[in-house]
Amino acid sequence: MIKQHFQQRVHKMYEIPEGLGDKQRVFTRMIADLIVFAYEQGYELTFGDAYRDPRVHGDIGVKGSYSSASSNHKRRLAVDFNLFKNGQYLTATEDHRALGEFWESIGGTWGGRFNDGNHYSLEHNGSK
Repeated sequence: MIKQHFQQRVHKMYEIPEGLGDKQRVFTRMIADLIVFAYEQGYELTFGDAYRDPRVHGDIGVKGSYSSASSNHKRRLAVDFNLFKNGQYLTATEDHRALGEFWESIGGTWGGRFNDGNHYSLEHNGSK
């Protein structure tokens, strides 16, 4: 019963608010659902880049490292995942397709649409 309820909840489209703080909280819930979905599909994950601290990567609008000036990692609205299946590290964008399409189905933006397959984000003010 609990698993059935959870599966119904996981596969819903989220309503994405406008405000940054509200959007960050919804993003966190969505990432939790993505992680559960990944493990249900037989994948394992570790975090790559999540928050990119402006003291290292520059303020929003400033390129201070490898991070783009407008990166949603700086807004806490993006995460990069390292993907594994059967102990093998998977690096190709295509390897992330099932997760990316799930992520899009619940309202997120998947980096596989712009050659960054391990990137999962929410759009904010035009930035992905």
